[in-house]
Amino acid sequence: MKVNRKIIEIDEALCDGCGQCVPSCAEGAIAVVDGKAKLVADKFCDGLGACLGECPTGALSVVERKAEAFDEKAVEAFLQDREKRGTAQEVSLACGCPSTLLQSFVPLPSSSGDKASVSGAPGVSALTHWPVQIMLVPPEAPFLKGVDLLVAADCTPFAYAHFHRDFLQGRVVLVGCPKFDDAKAYVQKFAHIFNTAGIKSVTVVAMEVPCCQGLPMIVEKGMQIANEHVPLEKVVISARGHLVKAQDAAA
Repeated sequence: MKVNRKIIEIDEALCDGCGQCVPSCAEGAIAVVDGKAKLVADKFCDGLGACLGECPTGALSVVERKAEAFDEKAVEAFLQDREKRGTAQEVSLACGCPSTLLQSFVPLPSSSGDKASVSGAPGVSALTHWPVQIMLVPPEAPFLKGVDLLVAADCTPFAYAHFHRDFLQGRVVLVGCPKFDDAKAYVQKFAHIFNTAGIKSVTVVAMEVPCCQGLPMIVEKGMQIANEHVPLEKVVISARGHLVKAQDAAA
């Protein structure tokens, strides 16, 4: 039954699809669909506006209109179902997909044959583990223990020519897209990683585009949930592959 109540309204003309509002909604009422933030269902939105401060374009507002009443039990069922679907996907992949086979390996020597010349040299990979997608790496992965962590938006290695040399060397990398991936699930995954892995430092590399700025926020929220204080550096890359800025953030 519809009642007159407060509820979130999203101005699609102002929304740039950055997804920063998604993890701030504890009820999971907001999702990015076709590049725009949308309400999943009126009954999932409590109308309190916790997401308002996360929107960089002012696309979110609280209005009063006729809508389905907020249903706390429906929210709980929805979140549980989403978590089960995510768990089921990880389990099914782990049963047969090589993408989830955990591997650790030493960086390759240079093609010149000089064994002293390791990762970071031109044409040499600095990658030390597999998989690299945030979605596929379990928080308990052995290669996460006590490392300097690199969290990279998945466009950055294509834009920045010396990604391996300048960012990946000496770090363990996790890659994802803050616009199209499940930001809320990533926040929880990073919280688990910070709780269990003993991460020494974090470098977040994102593109200059607005939607990419959700990535450091995801990492910071995970750190806050874990109540851990890890040195954090934010790096921004332009679409033309230039280093726009790098700054330390308070952990």
